Amino acid sequence: MIIESVELKNYRNYDELHMDFSQGTNILYGDNAQGKTNVLEAIYMACTTKSHRGSKDKDIIQFERDESHIKLNIRKNDVPYRIDMHLKKNKAKGVAVNGIPIRKASELFGIVNVVFFSPEDLNLIKNGPSERRRFIDLELCQLNKLYVHALVQYNHIVIQRNKLLKELAFKPEYEETLDIWDMQLVQYGKEVINYRREFIDRLNDIIKEIHLQLSGDKENLDIRYDPNVTPDQFEQALKRSRFQDIKQKTTLTGPHRDDISFYVNEIDIRKFGSQGQQRTAALSLKLAEIELVKRMVHDYPILLLDDVLSELDGNRQNHLLSVINHIQTMITCTGLEDFINNRFKIDKIFKVINGTILSEN
Repeated sequence: MIIESVELKNYRNYDELHMDFSQGTNILYGDNAQGKTNVLEAIYMACTTKSHRGSKDKDIIQFERDESHIKLNIRKNDVPYRIDMHLKKNKAKGVAVNGIPIRKASELFGIVNVVFFSPEDLNLIKNGPSERRRFIDLELCQLNKLYVHALVQYNHIVIQRNKLLKELAFKPEYEETLDIWDMQLVQYGKEVINYRREFIDRLNDIIKEIHLQLSGDKENLDIRYDPNVTPDQFEQALKRSRFQDIKQKTTLTGPHRDDISFYVNEIDIRKFGSQGQQRTAALSLKLAEIELVKRMVHDYPILLLDDVLSELDGNRQNHLLSVINHIQTMITCTGLEDFINNRFKIDKIFKVINGTILSEN
């Protein structure tokens, strides 16, 4: 799969933009706050319907504009695809594939797979559990449409159940309706848990070898899924926590409270690891993500690297650069020194200056 071009209109600091990409390595360089990351964000958004930053649509659209447009031209197995996305300030976004509007985000997933890697991802292990859940969801939603359906349904039910829990303070007679929500919560929650467990198991099969190489054969990395509750215990656990749920006016049990742990040589590096160990494990996780996509869809994903090289030491830089030789990659950076020093092959260079992009070759 290859991204051939992207067009933007009224998107963050871009009035209008058209970029044609090489199928190899594309470098976007320039000073900070010029708009380099905005291009990667737009690509990711067109592929997944979501900003990697978690930004709302209204915050992406230019000030005093009502809409923003993204057009992505893709080639997959020699078949062209065009993704058109309209972001709207006060309405849901509109998405069309080859001119045909889609009704659900799941219809977009699977056309193109992207892996986004930013400096924030290097802190994935030491940050809070919500970011680790988000990592699982963003990747699994691209790989498994059944997971998308289960997750959307589950999240909707959690929202509705929490709303009901807040209302019970004024209308206690509604408590019996919790049974209806609980039945659905368990149904879809079990699916979410099972898909997540399978995903972590597959990642584990890949990440061990990658991390061994990165650590000079010194560290064995093991990812462990920490479900808030197991599928077979979910129903009973929900019943036991009902009194506390009503008291705290929120759902305390379920996969929306899951986490994952990272063990190096049987030591939990989330709690006891050095920053270097945590960052190496995070890099291993991203490299394993790339390999997992390749195995599941039989093609490499598009790799979006947002100013990551400056955060890595020479050994980790070299390892990352050796991997991306086979992959179409968009890289943002402030300068080209890292690539020149590594004698790295660059296929296309773009200079980014305050919302204007100039191709240099």
